[in-house]
Amino acid sequence: MHVDILGERLRLFPEKAVFWDRRNALLVSDLHLGKITHFRRAGIPVPPRANDHNIEILVDVIHACRPSRVICLGDLFHSHYNSEWEVFGEVVRYFSDISFELVQGNHDIMGSYQYTRKNIVVHDVLQLDQFLLTHHPLDIVPEGIYNIAGHIHPGVRLQGKGRQGMTLPCFYFGQTQALLPAFGKFTGLARISPAKQDRIFIVAEQKVIEI
Repeated sequence: MHVDILGERLRLFPEKAVFWDRRNALLVSDLHLGKITHFRRAGIPVPPRANDHNIEILVDVIHACRPSRVICLGDLFHSHYNSEWEVFGEVVRYFSDISFELVQGNHDIMGSYQYTRKNIVVHDVLQLDQFLLTHHPLDIVPEGIYNIAGHIHPGVRLQGKGRQGMTLPCFYFGQTQALLPAFGKFTGLARISPAKQDRIFIVAEQKVIEI
């Protein structure tokens, strides 16, 4: 599945990632690595196997796309340093020909030393052509700019013929702004109410479907 924005083709993956063809860049958001370990230390009973899921899926989608850049739109790591950061560092080391970059989010609170030693390039915001990549969605998008952001963890509720319904993660593309779904597990969803002209792509059963 793909969407064309400002003449650029963006491919949407059910792993909740976007591949920008011309830039050969993989965009992801809100991995929240280390969150499971953080929860378990706090006594919250989360299965430890979930620690590996985000990393495995990221590696799979990198193998599928072979990007030259992996750009995370914030909240790469959930909190303070823990051992899961070292696991991610091994991924960066393995894909040494890829530039790993972070548009810093509100959960990215580790010191700059941790990013430097893992060869991760950190940005406050990142502008590539007419696309402005941020963690928080911009309240006002400058004219001629298209904002791609994370943070929200967008989801939409689908209603069946009866009273049953479910909320699913989605890619949101508005007139001047896009929201990427959270890549990580255990990140929650925030229901959005799109306008009629907006485009929504849900992620369900390993498929991306426009609704």
